[in-house]
Amino acid sequence: MASLLSSKSMLGLNVRPAAKQALPVLAPRVVKTGAISPIRSPLTSSPAPVRPFVPAKPEEVKKPVLPTPQATPASGASADEPRFLGYTSLTWSKIIPLGLMFFCILFNYTILRDTKDVLVVTAPGSGAEIIPFLKTWVNLPMAIGFTILYAKLANSLGPEALFYTCIIPFIIFFGSFAAILYPMRDALHPTAFCQDLLEKVGARFAGPIAILRNWTFCLFYVMAELWGSVVVSVLFWGFANQITTVEEAEQFYPLFGLGANVALIFSGQAVKYFSEVRASLPPGVDGWGVSLNGLMGMVVIGGLIITAIYWGLQRKVVPKIPLRAAKKKQKAKMSVGESFAFLAQSPYIRDLATLVVAYGISINLVEVTWKSKIKAQYPNPNDYSAFMGNFSTATGIVTFTMMIIARTIFEKFGWGTAALITPVMLLLTGLIFFALVLCSDQVAPALAGWGMTPLYAAVLVGAAQNIFSKSAKYSLFDPCKEMAYIPLDDEVKTKGKAAIDVICNPLGKSGGALIQQFMIIGFGSLAASTPYLGVILLAIVLLWINAARSLNVQFVAIKKERDAEAAEDAAEQKKSS
Repeated sequence: MASLLSSKSMLGLNVRPAAKQALPVLAPRVVKTGAISPIRSPLTSSPAPVRPFVPAKPEEVKKPVLPTPQATPASGASADEPRFLGYTSLTWSKIIPLGLMFFCILFNYTILRDTKDVLVVTAPGSGAEIIPFLKTWVNLPMAIGFTILYAKLANSLGPEALFYTCIIPFIIFFGSFAAILYPMRDALHPTAFCQDLLEKVGARFAGPIAILRNWTFCLFYVMAELWGSVVVSVLFWGFANQITTVEEAEQFYPLFGLGANVALIFSGQAVKYFSEVRASLPPGVDGWGVSLNGLMGMVVIGGLIITAIYWGLQRKVVPKIPLRAAKKKQKAKMSVGESFAFLAQSPYIRDLATLVVAYGISINLVEVTWKSKIKAQYPNPNDYSAFMGNFSTATGIVTFTMMIIARTIFEKFGWGTAALITPVMLLLTGLIFFALVLCSDQVAPALAGWGMTPLYAAVLVGAAQNIFSKSAKYSLFDPCKEMAYIPLDDEVKTKGKAAIDVICNPLGKSGGALIQQFMIIGFGSLAASTPYLGVILLAIVLLWINAARSLNVQFVAIKKERDAEAAEDAAEQKKSS
């Protein structure tokens, strides 16, 4: 990437005469004079905050006008404008539709997440062992390919066209999978060829061969994974970050999940309902096929609602966001290669990437072992799906409670403490799960007294581990991550999110999957590698905690700079008026 620095700009931020390191650009906002940031952190009492290093950027060109997100409390409105609960009507016109969008997105994601696991784990010749190979050799390459395409599209399309270009193919695929691909699976899957291949190469390669044997199911699995990375992380959060401020995010981002987790509860019950519909079907009817049609029908409807809400926001709300003449220069568009090289040089972006990768590895190390236990307990696809529906409902209830608590955590303890809760929660619950799996023989007599087998107990403990880990992620980890993007300039925010959320998220899962692949091939089975997976989990979470502490120092430094500049701008405007 071109790394020559114009003497007056870093990430669009003018460099002061003193030998200071430049900070990532703070998106220009109009804030109330003297506003004080509510962000506090127990991790920054000493030493003094270290400002993040930001790499040089290419030649710059001027942009005359930039849209500026609305700022609280008045968002540039007059002091006597009517308010509801302390916020203007413009703020509520953003927050309520965004909350409804998030509700529909996670409603779909819960259905897709539960369905993808049922399809690949219970497919003929497959099992939970397929997941590590699938995430490494199929999901990760497709995620990288999408990110490269997204970066190119971001240079040529406007934000609205980019949104539609990304989401519409998902809606079409999920509708066509239930209507066309699944009914034609016997004709599309090379079952006989894969059976012969498995006999020649041996059972150790059953995972890769199962991917080829059930390729349409694996394609569904990857598209469902990409829905989480693309629609949730890039499209929704990218749009939300563009039209909200840090102050609004602190108040409302944790609350977005309240509505979203009501969706999690309902979607979990919807999965359970359609999974149990086979009981009322006549003999000879494919019960899982009927269930799949109902589930994908809801996904298509949810996708259309998401698109309609976005369309309405673009026409009714975004034009009302105040426009502000740009005081600073905006850099020229970077190529895909320059974008990745630029992002890789920033410690701020690297710490964000470490958080996402570490979460992906950690949750994957536990999840695959747990899902192998679920298949052993529930070999029938409908039974497996019904269990996952109950699991999603329980996740929604716990996460709903956590999100109510999350707002207090942000207000009382700050960003740094909130960012540390998820890794600590995942580490503690993960170690308990591995301990039960390893000591199942020793605890079998005690479990018999409770009417449980070691297998069923492992399924329940693994479910509890996933519920608490995911609830901490949705209520604390995700809001923390999204708040960290807000002060960055538009191009770094857009391409940084695409690189981190679309590549680093599957990279983390693929990293965990690659570790498990080596373990399966080296030790002969997933069960034999369980003790080593526990040790690796401990090491990864410690790296995660270190990155969170480092990012907290940089985020607080940026926020202080942001407040100082906002106060200066407000003072200048007051003098000029």
